[in-house]
Amino acid sequence: MTTDHLNINHDLDIVAEIEKDLRYISGIIKQKGREILSNYTITPPQFVALQWLFEEGDMTIGDLSNKMYLACSTTTDLVDRMEKNKLVERVKDPNDRRVVRIHLLEEGTRIIEEVIEKRQAYLQEVLKNFSTDEVRLLQVNFKKLHQDMREE
Repeated sequence: MTTDHLNINHDLDIVAEIEKDLRYISGIIKQKGREILSNYTITPPQFVALQWLFEEGDMTIGDLSNKMYLACSTTTDLVDRMEKNKLVERVKDPNDRRVVRIHLLEEGTRIIEEVIEKRQAYLQEVLKNFSTDEVRLLQVNFKKLHQDMREE
């Protein structure tokens, strides 16, 4: 390990700039995501819920509420609307019939895949002026940042 990695007191100005850049990038991505979603019949919170189900598989209302940092009642309303639009369905857990899981349906999967594909195309367009090495370095550093944030 180099001494660079041992210095935990990084320059505060640099850390402030990184935080600001990440905040601005996050805002731009969120705005772009909303523009993409405007062509679909789902709301941003529904997209987030569908994305969790797409990535993690079936889960209970409680699990989904925790992932989205929402009250169970709010998540229940969200799921009700998505169920009405045939994006998800409630299914009884075969191992415990008292447990109800939210299952992503074909239409929900289609929407998620399309929206993610469009978001990736947007990012690819933004990254066109980056070299292959710069893109790889960005990916490695974001992965490390994400991993370290999850561990805290």
